[in-house]
Amino acid sequence: MSGNSSFVVVANRLPVDQVTTPDGPTWRRSPGGLVTALHPVLAQHKGTWIGWTGGVTKQGKPTQEPFELDGMGLWPVPLTGDEMERYYEGFSNSSLWPLYHDAVEQPVYRRRWWEEYRRVNQRFADAAATVAASGATVWVQDYQLQLVPAMLREQRPDLRIGFFLHIPFPPTELFMQLPRRAEVLKGLLGADLVGFQRPLGAHNFLQLTRHVLGLRPRGDSVELPDGRTVCAGAFPISIDFAEMERVAASGEVRERASEIRRELGNPATIILGVDRLDYTKGIERRLKIFRELLAENRLTAPGAVMVQVATPSRERIEQYQSLRVKVEREVGRINGEYGRVGEPAVHYLHQSYSRTELAALYRAADVMMVTPLRDGMNLVAKEYVAARVDNGGSLVLSEFAGAAAELRQAFLCNPHDLDGVKELLMRAVNIDPAEGARRMRAMRRYLRTHDVQAWAESFLTALERTGRAS
Repeated sequence: MSGNSSFVVVANRLPVDQVTTPDGPTWRRSPGGLVTALHPVLAQHKGTWIGWTGGVTKQGKPTQEPFELDGMGLWPVPLTGDEMERYYEGFSNSSLWPLYHDAVEQPVYRRRWWEEYRRVNQRFADAAATVAASGATVWVQDYQLQLVPAMLREQRPDLRIGFFLHIPFPPTELFMQLPRRAEVLKGLLGADLVGFQRPLGAHNFLQLTRHVLGLRPRGDSVELPDGRTVCAGAFPISIDFAEMERVAASGEVRERASEIRRELGNPATIILGVDRLDYTKGIERRLKIFRELLAENRLTAPGAVMVQVATPSRERIEQYQSLRVKVEREVGRINGEYGRVGEPAVHYLHQSYSRTELAALYRAADVMMVTPLRDGMNLVAKEYVAARVDNGGSLVLSEFAGAAAELRQAFLCNPHDLDGVKELLMRAVNIDPAEGARRMRAMRRYLRTHDVQAWAESFLTALERTGRAS
């Protein structure tokens, strides 16, 4: 039996937030780039987005029936508190996340987490099998749902299935540590096309099909024993450039950027970091670099200030709790040694901000530091470039972020080499305005044509070219 949706997106979360209005609670579309890119396709094809609403239920009972919003069908998948703890916080974010990010933190493996991951993936696959029309296209998103493609294909071999991994894919020697590694690869091989942020991710995946499963990849594809061919490729994700540019160019944001500079005491240099509070982002190292430059008198407060936005993230997981303590301790140390009354050297903001406020921060900053130890792409770097409608500002960017392959005019650094980052940061601070404008113009020109809509179109076009299963 098949549903009536010819295009289906399967993701861990639905692209909506519940808000309270005078008429009671209601749903509104999330501002994320993924829904911006896929909403037109969903609306055009009477499509459905399958995902979790964000609330926990008892015994897997749905708290919300399927509904429609802005022309999209939305199909909620219920999750209990135990499932969230084991499938999401456990296997997804304590096993897979650190392993896929070069084991920056030690991955933790627990057998009961895998069982929950498998069960929840099956629930998502069942939902997709129910709503997809005959011959539909189904696009599965990210590391939480790597088993869905094979589970779905078993039920619905008529479907065209794509999978996209938003985070890095690890090399063989790291992936081999993963318990159930063969099952994860077989899950991905249920797709017709497996997409990655960078070519190396696709290469690693294909090599692992040989190493773990004994298959024989050729070029960018691998043929399975049943005769089906699976393709792998790189499709670097991007942002809604035009929307960020529009927001940043508004009078409201321009005035707010000037106000931020005044609130910070009109310093000569504002260094900005905007990250989720995650151990992959290199926030501790960034703060240490700033402290050392102050100690060496190469920067002086309050003439130079750092603003670090650290959005709360996965606060129930132990490594994240520990990271918050370390970051806040370092902020306190810097302000204790180099701040003055009413003039902290570091402004640390552990909260979420609206797109408008972020755009104002981007416009106010002289230097943006995006220095993750490992990152699939990092869209903050691209947002900063899009927001600089004045062609001002400089970007210091980690070589280990996927964005480094595209934003070549940034100051590319090795975040593990603190002295090297310090030198690049000082170059960015002291850059000739004409050279800075030239660099920024080039990056903006590239992103204008390589936006999130182009990303979605390139993936779906490649998926359309893949052979349909019989």
